[in-house]
Amino acid sequence: MQKITGRAQTRWGLIQRRETLVPTRRGWAGLALVLALLFIGFVLEIHSFLAVTSSLPGGVLVVEGWAPDYALQQAVLEFRRAHYDKVYVTGGPLEFGSFLSEYQTYAQRGAASLEKLGLSTNELQALPAPLVRRDRTYTSALSLARWFQEHGMKPARVNVLTEDTHSRRSRLLFQKALGQEVQVGVIAIPPADYDPKRWWRSSGGVRSVIGETLAYGYVRLFFWPSSQLK
Repeated sequence: MQKITGRAQTRWGLIQRRETLVPTRRGWAGLALVLALLFIGFVLEIHSFLAVTSSLPGGVLVVEGWAPDYALQQAVLEFRRAHYDKVYVTGGPLEFGSFLSEYQTYAQRGAASLEKLGLSTNELQALPAPLVRRDRTYTSALSLARWFQEHGMKPARVNVLTEDTHSRRSRLLFQKALGQEVQVGVIAIPPADYDPKRWWRSSGGVRSVIGETLAYGYVRLFFWPSSQLK
């Protein structure tokens, strides 16, 4: 038998023969089963992961002003239940309807809505954020941090009230803006237009979960604060 030289085996150093292992039919079936179980686990658990509620007793109450009316109603109940001194309402410029509204920011509109729901002006503080093309939640949180700094406030705890699947991302971004010396809790208000336990059966639920999953992943992996407190 003719001996195959190393040069022949590698064909002039460009390619070489190598044995590889590939799954059998049973192996492919097992891999498919594992992937299916992971997907089912994702579907069942992702909503509760994103829509986290973890409030801190004695914290300052912060409400994201863009939240829908039913969330603002819950904010009033939370304010009275936990006996907060004041509600801080955050938010940037309105994205639509600003020409027809006397309020130009979500912070102002949210505060006005809370006043209509029974809170007094002494219990409300609107904190409008500037117009930005991205990182709007972080910009709103930074406006809150600057207001605290300018008024000599150093709250040990802050509770952010927001809507549903936005809560985990809001808590993370407010934590980045306020710094590690402030504990940030969060209160997620369940959605009114779909069942959180079966979010995949509603277009609103699918948009909310998929969008927030991608947004939270972006914040975790790629977000870098563009500005800090001066």
